[in-house]
Amino acid sequence: MDNFQVNMNEYLPLRDVVFQTLRNAILKGELKPGERLMEIQLAQKLGVSRTPVREALRKLELEGLVIMIPRRGAIVADITIQDLNDVLEVREALEELAVKKACDCATEEQLKALKQAANDFKRCAEGDDLLGCVGADMQFHEIIYSATNNKRLQQMLLNLREQMYRYRMEYMKDKRMYKLLIDEHDAIRKAIKKKDKEKAGQVMRTHIINQQEAIERNLAGPEK
Repeated sequence: MDNFQVNMNEYLPLRDVVFQTLRNAILKGELKPGERLMEIQLAQKLGVSRTPVREALRKLELEGLVIMIPRRGAIVADITIQDLNDVLEVREALEELAVKKACDCATEEQLKALKQAANDFKRCAEGDDLLGCVGADMQFHEIIYSATNNKRLQQMLLNLREQMYRYRMEYMKDKRMYKLLIDEHDAIRKAIKKKDKEKAGQVMRTHIINQQEAIERNLAGPEK
């Protein structure tokens, strides 16, 4: 619990600042799965009263990031294979739809931005920059979302993005996968540029499935 700091924001209520701080700490792994979250300690750490901490923990429970256990309080939820499969099943369907829509709607400016994001990922991968890789991968996919011209689809995918952060971090820890990711980003980008919906959808499905299999291996442990 010593590895994160509260980032104050004058435009947000205190309860939202505390929520975002704890949420980011969980998603980035600064608060570990199974770690107990004690209201008094968190309040002292963040320099706030217990009320915004309590409200934040309730919101985190609704997102599935925290589990409330009778007589024990709140703990950080484990990353489970079932949760992974649930999230990626939805993501696969939505991302395939998004990339096909992008084939129809992507502008030249968005195609250039997509290429830049792919190059940024490659640069971060070559520099062993884990957080940079995660950020560049998110940016690559968000450009595709923007290119759909479907605001409802964009919102659903952006909401899912937050749930995916933990899994992205797990995936990116395996640096052996970087070359594959670079190739997949390139294939997705080229398919969108050629307006090849079938190819774009197929590559995107493979992209998500490869991530799922890699994360499952990481969660299973070295003995498996």
